[in-house]
Amino acid sequence: MDTVAVIDFETTGISPDAGARATEIAAVLVRDGRVVGRYQSLMNAGAWVSPFIEQLTGITNEMVRAAPPAAKVMREVADFVGAHPMVAHNASFDCRFWDAELGRIRRERVQAFACTMLLARRIYPEAPNHKLGTLVEFAGLPVAGRHHRALADAEMAASLLLKLEEQLERRFGLGPITHALLREIQSSSRHAMHECIARHGGRVRRV
Repeated sequence: MDTVAVIDFETTGISPDAGARATEIAAVLVRDGRVVGRYQSLMNAGAWVSPFIEQLTGITNEMVRAAPPAAKVMREVADFVGAHPMVAHNASFDCRFWDAELGRIRRERVQAFACTMLLARRIYPEAPNHKLGTLVEFAGLPVAGRHHRALADAEMAASLLLKLEEQLERRFGLGPITHALLREIQSSSRHAMHECIARHGGRVRRV
């Protein structure tokens, strides 16, 4: 696969439409089966971090107040990511914050997201659930650090992405695995996924 950017946000809430803001972002660049670049920063958007979020993430109001301005961080991470296709776990969440925070600096996303959660639902339907931590344990992947910190979660999502690509190659004989193919698979029903795999020259079998 060409270089992709796997990102993760930590935030004050679940939706920017409800006033939530980002408190931390990380992005890792993945190429040829390995991480080739990393960006991570806390970010000060002037938002209050609730006690629940502090306990969940370990990110405190004091940490956020001492962080660089959100606009500076978003300019840096947007330049780091460039036009590379993007990946996130539960990508609809991260995509909303990426677009909202980019919009505040008058920039727009130019690439699509693939979602490791949706892909895992197709490739690992037998997993207990499809939360990132559960899938890391289920697939025997290394724990990169504390869950709900951006760099650790981005690293683990990148490891999961590579594992899912490996499964597509091993189980179905697919290759090369492109970002466009991942998006096609994640958007397919389980039945339609078999048709998608066959269309791309893979071996169709039940998963």
